[in-house]
Amino acid sequence: MDKGKFGRLDRLVKEKRHDPYQSREKFPEPTVCTSCGVVYTGGRWVWMEEKPEKANKAVCPACRRIREKMPAGTIELSGRFLKSHGKEILNLVRNEEKAEKSEHPLERIMEISQGDNKITILTTGVHLAKRIGEAVRRSYQGEYSLDYGDGEKTIRIKWHRD
Repeated sequence: MDKGKFGRLDRLVKEKRHDPYQSREKFPEPTVCTSCGVVYTGGRWVWMEEKPEKANKAVCPACRRIREKMPAGTIELSGRFLKSHGKEILNLVRNEEKAEKSEHPLERIMEISQGDNKITILTTGVHLAKRIGEAVRRSYQGEYSLDYGDGEKTIRIKWHRD
């Protein structure tokens, strides 16, 4: 086997999966996000009630996405069904965010916008978007589609029910 082919393949796989909002090198430990207060320790971002003294300061990837208005996930909910069940669905969405965010602090809702028979939800991570989309589909049925983009760094979910 030609080692050069594998080297190229390895590089292509790495390029495909690289997310510009995930740091290539580790943050010094501990580091506290100056925007939301999440702490980088033990190789990951975690919520801590008491922040470490003399911690480094940085902006976490989720806060960078929010600041730069660059969502990883977009969920589009549509249909007449939203008129009578919109509040109920938004409660489900917020509960899914709360559960995901408690374990994975970088997974957050960036924005929720509502229009006539339409709700659009932007998230900082693909996992939260997928979790929300699947929870809505499971709870309310309807038409559902999911598309990854940018080498699986972004996701677009569409759900519709009249």
